[in-house]
Order: sequence, then structure tokens, then C-alpha cells
Amino acid sequence: MAAVDDGSSNDIFDSLPYYDDDLQKFPHLHQKVAQELARELKKVDQTALHPKVPPPVELFTGNALLKAELDRVKANQPLPPLDTLRYQLPAPTSNPGSDEEWKAALDNARAQLKHQQIRQTNLALLQTYGANAWKINNYLLESSTKQVEQASEALKQLTIDVNRERKNDQDRLGKQLTSLETRWTELISNILQIEMANIALDVEIDRLNKREAELAEQL
Repeated sequence: MAAVDDGSSNDIFDSLPYYDDDLQKFPHLHQKVAQELARELKKVDQTALHPKVPPPVELFTGNALLKAELDRVKANQPLPPLDTLRYQLPAPTSNPGSDEEWKAALDNARAQLKHQQIRQTNLALLQTYGANAWKINNYLLESSTKQVEQASEALKQLTIDVNRERKNDQDRLGKQLTSLETRWTELISNILQIEMANIALDVEIDRLNKREAELAEQL
């Protein structure tokens, strides 16, 4: 895993799945990798969004009715019961009814009569223009659907291109890393061989010095 600095306070953690295959070669590394990831993630603020992520959109800020309905759906609350009183024609409860009660009942009857007249007008308009309006709306929906599908396909292709480029970059750089690692191993091996040869030479020099001292004593 590599941390990429994009110039902001947040780092992007990116893996190298096309090059680092140690987890496939050594399955026992899974636990160690998980522990290391957990340790690194503790240093990152998980609540803050990355600067490239757009802020959340607040829906229906200018419509209190729709916002209240959205909040109700988010809270999984049931719909309030329908008010059926407006569809009834209740008479005054008292006998005989007062003028205010009869006036309220009469206003209710007039309102419902007007409502029925409006419904008849709307039905007549629907019979005259509804079919064409429905066809036009379907045409617009089909056009919008095609645009969304084209945008989706474009994003999918862009994702494929990004992943392909990412794989090619990792393969190319992976070969360089492998070559450098092999060269580093060879250099370490050469250094160890040189050190072992130096030790052997030191031993041989000590032996020759002792031999020289013995010969000098004999003379």
C-alpha cells in the first residue's frame, strides 16, 4: 500500500494489487497487514470527507412540505391517516342546529360541490389532452434515459481505461522495482562475500605473522 500526497492535508491510500502479490504467496501475512492498516487508519480522520468529494446536497431547502415528507421517510414513519371528514356532509349535531353550524355545513357542501365540478373539468381536459401529454412525457423520459445510459457507459469506459492505465503503470514500475531489488540483493551478497574474504585474509595474515615471529625466534 502506498500513500499518495495530493497537496492537501488528507492522504490517499492506494494499493498495488498488480505488483504486490505477497498476500497470495504468503497467506499468513493477512493478519499482519490488517493490523498495520488498522494502526494507520487510526491516524486518519474517518469523519472528514476528502476535498475532492463534493459536499452533501441538502434537498428541498425551499419547500418545507417536501422536506418534512423526506424526513418522515428517512425516519421510517408511517403516513398520517387521511382526513375523511372533508368528504362527508355532516349535518349540525344539535337539534335544532344553530346558525353557525348550518353555515359551516352549507360552506362544506358548497366546497365539495365545487371540488366535484373541478374534478369533472379535469377529467374532460384529461380525455382531450391526456393521451398526447402522456406520449410527450414518455418521449422525454426515454430521451433522459438514453442520456443517463450514455453517461453511465462513458463512466464505465473511463473506469476501465483508468484501471488499464493503472495496471500498465504498476507492471512497468514493478519490473523496475524487481530489477532494483535483484541488484540490491546481488550487491548485498557481494558485500558479504567481500567481508568473508577480508575475515579470511585477516586470519591468514595473523597466521603468517605468528609464523614470522616463530621463525625470527628460531634464528
